[in-house]
Amino acid sequence: MVSAVIPARNEETSIARAVESVAAQPEVAEVIVVNDQSTDRTGEILAALAAKISKVRVLETGTLPGGWTGKNYALSIGAAAASGDWLLFTDADTFHLPGSTARALADAREHEAALVSYSPEQEMGTFWERALIPRVYWMLSHRYSFAKVNEPAAPDAAANGQFLLIWRQAYTAMGGHAAVAAEVLEDVALARRVKTAGDKLFFASGRGIVRARMYRSFRAMWEGWTKNLYALIGGSKTGLLSQLIDLLALGAIVLACSDAPLTALDWIAIGAGAVLIVTRLIDYAAFLRRNLLPMSLIQYYVPGTCLYWAALLASWWKTKHGAVAWKGRAYPAGSS
Repeated sequence: MVSAVIPARNEETSIARAVESVAAQPEVAEVIVVNDQSTDRTGEILAALAAKISKVRVLETGTLPGGWTGKNYALSIGAAAASGDWLLFTDADTFHLPGSTARALADAREHEAALVSYSPEQEMGTFWERALIPRVYWMLSHRYSFAKVNEPAAPDAAANGQFLLIWRQAYTAMGGHAAVAAEVLEDVALARRVKTAGDKLFFASGRGIVRARMYRSFRAMWEGWTKNLYALIGGSKTGLLSQLIDLLALGAIVLACSDAPLTALDWIAIGAGAVLIVTRLIDYAAFLRRNLLPMSLIQYYVPGTCLYWAALLASWWKTKHGAVAWKGRAYPAGSS
């Protein structure tokens, strides 16, 4: 039996699609949606869904306790009320294709995994989404290799909270969401704890399984990525500098070209920077092809890279010196 748990805070534009697609999965016996103090029409929509679909149940969070992020608290409430052997944690911005839960259970059996997670297909409707989102996922593909995550002997651990199926016993043994209460990257933290306990992970592409439209405005996208991008690249200055390789290459070219006349050393800097940038473009094109994304997205490489640098630096600053904001709440600097 699978119990699906969906946290929802001001999700009126997407919650119905998510709930209906999860409820349509035959393996899902109950869909528990936790309304996290929404101030829009989310509560009204959920009430209508619960009246229409018998397996849908709506819970309310109440006041957020200290030391918790809102999402983690909502998920902990849903998990405590669930009765399934498997818990499917998913987000309000997802769409589960027919057979997605059956596929996840089959992957769990085949790979003897206590946690199965998929990185969803990304739906992108605006210039900003097409510029930044593929750029971020390109970076993530280098840091979180599916093969390494799925290798029991490797220390690598990762998951995507938009689709995270976990065996109840493993979830309880690692302390549930209470063990990661303050984590902004709760999905990666859960995966790390499960793997450390000796259980297996299975992490894979969600193409043909689950889709997500994470952000519908630039403001939401900016707030979303700047809350966790620095943590995603490891939360260290070394990791931060390693992500600025394109910036350093471009800077070397600009500085060299500012000299007049150009010296032999300037030409070496220009050549080295150009080779690096071309190499990165080739790798980005390979990523697009490998993930069956339109090759036309490569035209957004330059604006996407600039947005990525800006978001990463803003995320670093917020994490180290300010507060991480998300959906009307602010979390202390240092939350990860």
